[in-house]
Amino acid sequence: MTGIGQAMMLLHGGDREEARNRFQALWERIGPDGDPLHRCTLAHSMADAQDDPDDELAWDLRALTAAGTLDDDRPARHGTAAALRALYPSLHLNLAADYLKLSRPHAAREHLDRARAASAALGDDGYGAGVRAAIDRLDRRLRDHGA
Repeated sequence: MTGIGQAMMLLHGGDREEARNRFQALWERIGPDGDPLHRCTLAHSMADAQDDPDDELAWDLRALTAAGTLDDDRPARHGTAAALRALYPSLHLNLAADYLKLSRPHAAREHLDRARAASAALGDDGYGAGVRAAIDRLDRRLRDHGA
């Protein structure tokens, strides 16, 4: 998780290529059978570092798939059950944005509706408010596109 955080700092600092390189190295180290929480977090972050919308979608789908493979005991053992529930709105929001970029408004609407439904798990904090606001903004964009 530390490596993911370091790569995110690079990404937020504008070094997308180095962030992608570090995310990729972490992905290879974790492997397809690695810890699902780590794979979910990493893929969710890697999606943000992509320049191509199809690649971004592929990484966001990997993140959602990894989240779905977490058993109920894993998050509870590590105290991350609430964090994982709070991640689902963001996962679906990102997928909705990906599909909109790819001119697939019906798929975008489906994931935006899932994001809104999952947003009940968000806290009343800055993160929760930010995700809810992003859901509302994307909803307006979809309505403008007639979806």
